[in-house]
Amino acid sequence: MKSKLSGWRYLWTSIDIRRKLLYTLGFLALYRVTANVPVPGVDSVALEAFRSSGAGGSMFGFLDLLSGGTVSQFSLLSMGVYPYITAQIILQLLTPIIPALQKRMEDDPREGQKWMEKWTYILAVPMAMVSAIGQVNIFNSFATQNGLEQVIPFGFTAGLVLPSLTVLFSMTAGTMFAIWLGELISEYGMRKQGLSLIIFSGIVVSMPSNLARMMSDDQNRWILLAITIVVLILTIYAVVVVQEGQRNVPVMYPGRRMGNRMSMPVKGSLPLKVNMAGMIPLIFASAILQFPAIVSSYFVSSEVNWVASFAQSIQSTFDGTGGTYWFIYFIMVVVFTFFYTDVLFAQQNYGENLKRMGAQIPGVSRGAPTQRYLTKVQRRITLPGALFLGLVAVLPYIMKFFMPMSSQGSGLLLVSSAGLLIVVGVVRDVFQSIDAELKLHGYQDSILVK
Repeated sequence: MKSKLSGWRYLWTSIDIRRKLLYTLGFLALYRVTANVPVPGVDSVALEAFRSSGAGGSMFGFLDLLSGGTVSQFSLLSMGVYPYITAQIILQLLTPIIPALQKRMEDDPREGQKWMEKWTYILAVPMAMVSAIGQVNIFNSFATQNGLEQVIPFGFTAGLVLPSLTVLFSMTAGTMFAIWLGELISEYGMRKQGLSLIIFSGIVVSMPSNLARMMSDDQNRWILLAITIVVLILTIYAVVVVQEGQRNVPVMYPGRRMGNRMSMPVKGSLPLKVNMAGMIPLIFASAILQFPAIVSSYFVSSEVNWVASFAQSIQSTFDGTGGTYWFIYFIMVVVFTFFYTDVLFAQQNYGENLKRMGAQIPGVSRGAPTQRYLTKVQRRITLPGALFLGLVAVLPYIMKFFMPMSSQGSGLLLVSSAGLLIVVGVVRDVFQSIDAELKLHGYQDSILVK
């Protein structure tokens, strides 16, 4: 009996699949090379002093892990593709709230999707600019608080306007370049996996350095390595189980007419996923939690004492080191999981779609009652998924209590727990995509020559 992966031995044989893999690797290599290009005007000496001082706490550690080290290098790609993802999430959340947008998506889904993609690109530009200003301000703010030189001169005052505009436009251009590379991967490489692979490459590139940092601890290196392997295996297993978990709701589909006779109704099922939102709540919650620190960075140098003191307390609360930050993070992930799942589920409109097909859930009326019933079921099964995502989000903070010998709990996972969730999700999606490509080209176990 052949293995399920028997067709994978032909992975390099298929010219089309080989070309897609080479395109994907080539574009990812170009992305990683560009990630080492610094923003114009960065003071490399001040940046090195900032990194070695540990200013910014685990907030910069989290951002650096997700960006593949581009934040600590103040690279052109330090924001990655996250402004695009944020813009995409905002438009998805606005669609059910604004009737005109919802009507546009329902009347012609294909044209509505094109409209959504166009405005996502447009909205990504101001989002990237706002994020760039915030990132520069928060770097300089933390550096000033720790008695260091500013990492990069920035401000719209006399003598700084042109350098500041250069920094702003170059960082925004870097983000749009990363988005463009992701689109090229989706078009010429792995289908619909471009942006995911861009994020994936940024996360995994930091794993060797994290492993080397862990092994540099002469006293605890082997204990930490053993615990890392166990934690990784258990976490990956839990992520896969939850991500693949679903509930099959029984559905009766109408029979088909065959000549003068009508066939019997067909019993089927409608799968509802435990975690329909994926990793979006983690990304969105972490992006929202950056805003208090970014906004407060504008006021830490205020001449009014209570304003400066309040701004500094906000920064210390949201720097990612205290329990308050992680508690808020957990609550926001759970809430966003429910909210985003509700938005996505409402857009699917299963009640009307099943009614149009003539299908019915046994014991439930067609149309709106079906939609209400399915929404109730989806919310019930979303609860464990939301709690799991929240637990994954705060796992580094929990690990610090169980492993006091490790200064950062995320080091035991080699990446942040949110990064690990993204890595597992992308690997699973890429695996399924390659498997589908192999089957499309005829490299399938059932038709292979034995």
